[in-house]
Formats: sequence, structure tokens, C-alpha cells
Amino acid sequence: MAIVELKVPSPGESITEVVIARWVKNTGDIVEKDEVLAEVDSDKATLTLNAEESGKIEVLAAEGDTVKVGQVVVKIDTSFKPEPKAVTSSEVEKPKVEVKAEVKKVEAVTSSAVEKSYASGTPSISAAKIMAENNVKSAQINGTGKDGRITKQDVLAALSNGLPTAIEVLSNSWKGGRDKDVQKMTNLRKVVAKRLVSVKNETAMLTTFNEVDMSAIYALRAKYKEQFTKVHGVNVGFMSFFTKAVTEALFHFPAVNAMINGEEIVYHKYCDIGIAVSAPKGLMVPVLRNAEQLSLAGIEAGIKAMALKARDGKLTIPDMEGGTFTITNGGVFGSMMSTPIINPPQSAILGMHNVVERPMAVNGQVVIRPMMYVALSYDHRIIDGRESVGFLVKVKEMLENPSRMLFGGKQPEEVLLGL
Repeated sequence: MAIVELKVPSPGESITEVVIARWVKNTGDIVEKDEVLAEVDSDKATLTLNAEESGKIEVLAAEGDTVKVGQVVVKIDTSFKPEPKAVTSSEVEKPKVEVKAEVKKVEAVTSSAVEKSYASGTPSISAAKIMAENNVKSAQINGTGKDGRITKQDVLAALSNGLPTAIEVLSNSWKGGRDKDVQKMTNLRKVVAKRLVSVKNETAMLTTFNEVDMSAIYALRAKYKEQFTKVHGVNVGFMSFFTKAVTEALFHFPAVNAMINGEEIVYHKYCDIGIAVSAPKGLMVPVLRNAEQLSLAGIEAGIKAMALKARDGKLTIPDMEGGTFTITNGGVFGSMMSTPIINPPQSAILGMHNVVERPMAVNGQVVIRPMMYVALSYDHRIIDGRESVGFLVKVKEMLENPSRMLFGGKQPEEVLLGL
């Protein structure tokens, strides 16, 4: 009998322990090589534990246990082999006569089931009259008649026992009681909590605000949306415009793209933009590498790929490592204004918010425009007020006049005149 010990692999540098989030297989199950046995939560992501060999497994840790990297959590007895998959009836060729007979039989059963389903819950004439007079719906009564039909007695019995009130039927909120539900914090949530507190305590964080008229982007998307999707295979959204505007603004204000390392300031000559996305296990911030070199289509494709991986729980540590600047969009949840918290060790983060039509004064006239508040939280130790405000104004200018993104944040006329 050969026993293979399966150890917890290292999910990334500096991570020494993980939590067993969920066992996909249990003790006594016979698995195949590379089959997923469990999901484990590290500080930054959810990873899978796969079988190294085929055989019967013995689980050595429970769900929710914190285990060390390198610890043995599963033993595989390789003397047991998975049984060959049985050939299903659908894979066996049957004579045409038998197939036709089977089809007729299925059709007959289906037809009968449909008739029964139609009859079930249907009130009789006398029952329907009483239900109409008392504003009672069929869904509120259990029929005891043939095939589930609702009888007059069923309605009278329900009325005498007291039907649920409209509030009880429609309410999807508190039901009363004094129950509690205590759940253990996940590793990810614990790490996020520690990092957020450390940011508040260890940085001189400040937030500056501005507002953006989204009319130009709305018009551009409306004009080229279908053509863009047809050519590039992805939709054009707000995030690609904001990402492009940010990368151009970072070129003009390099301190916003820098970070403190001990007593040194590291200025990045590239833009690795973290895009905050909502995932089943919490907020994730995968990184879009060298975003300054990507087109709008490239940015959209990258964001889509990251969002799908986050949704499916397939983001890896390398997907979220690094990053020189972060963008978060609270507007998708309806946020009008907020102060985002810096994603350390970065020095700044841009917060997008909900687009709301508001009256604005334009050339002495009051007009209705789609407006969005934007917020830049930054570390005042490295970024001065002039740079933070200037950066946000530059982003605003390029979003309100998208052609600026093609000319380093300048107007085409300014480039032509060499200004």
C-alpha cells in the first residue's frame, strides 16, 4: 500500500498559513489525479488543493481550521483506483423502433404531467367566487381536491384560520425574535481589517474632491458603442476612460504614482493600475499591468478578464501583487460621494461615484448635465496639495474632453502650436 501525503503549498511570499475554506471531497472518497479536493483561503486569494495521485483520501483537517504552509492535510492511498466510468444508456445505440416507442412514451408522460400541473391549484367556480370577494390568491391556499384543485371548503377553512396579511406576504425584512448568527472571520477579512487600520494610523491621508461632466463620454459611447463592440468584442464602459485619463495624469504628476520605501521615494516609470472589483469573498484589487500602453479596447478586455476571474474565485496572488495606483467605483452600488482608503503601499486612490443629472450653469445658462463626483485620497507625506488637486483637475479635463487623452492631456491645437 503506497501512501501519498498532500501538503499545503505556499500561495505566495511571506504567507505562512491558510484556512481550509471548504472540502470538495471527504474521507473515503476515491479521486482521480489533479481532481480538486479543497478550497483554501490565504491572505489575498482563494486557492484550490488538487490531488497529486489517484486513490482513496483521508482528510486530516476540518473546514475552518488554520493550517501551516507545508502541513500535511490529506493522505492518498494509491492502492485504490477510480472505477472506469460506466457507459450510459444514451451512449448505446438503440434500434430505431425502440427509440420511437420511447419517444412516444415520454411524450405521453409529459402530456399527462402538463395536464396535472394545469389542474393543480385551479379553484372551482364556487371557490373562485369566494376568493374574488375576499381578495384571496390561489398561491395562499393549498388545494385538497382532485389533482390539487381548490375547493370551496379549502377557501372557507383558510379564511377561518386567518390568511397572512399583506405586510406578512410582502415583507422580506425583519421577522422578530432574538436570534444571533456568529461567524468566524475569514483570513481575507482579517487581513483587510488590519491593513485598513494601519493605513489610517501610518499615513497622513487626505481626500480632495471634484466633479466631472460626463456629457462628452456619454455622447462618444452612444455614437460608437455598437461599432466598438463589433470590432473589439468588448463593450466600452466608463472604467476604460477613467483608466486612460489616470495614466496620462500620472505622467504629469509622478508623485501620485510613487510610494515611500523606508526613507526613500520610489517613482514608477510605468502605470500598474489596480481595479477594485467585488467578488463573492469580498473586495479584490487585481492589477492591470502597463496600463499606460493599452488602448481603450485593451483596458476593457483586461478589466473583463479580471472581473470574471474574481467572480469565479480564480484570482491568484500574482494577479493582485504590485500596483502603483488604484481606481475604485462605488457608483455601481449607488454611492454619491465617499472617501476611499489608500491601498498600501501605494500613495493614492481615485474613487468614482454615481452619475446623476443635475442643473449646471454653462455660459450663463442653466442646463441639465450628467455629473459625477470624483475623490482622490492621497498620502500627504509624499503628495502635496498642489499635486493632488492638479492631478484631479487633469483627470477631469481629459474626461470632459476625451481627445486630450491622445495628446498627453493637451488640446490638439496646443500640440499643433507647440505650447
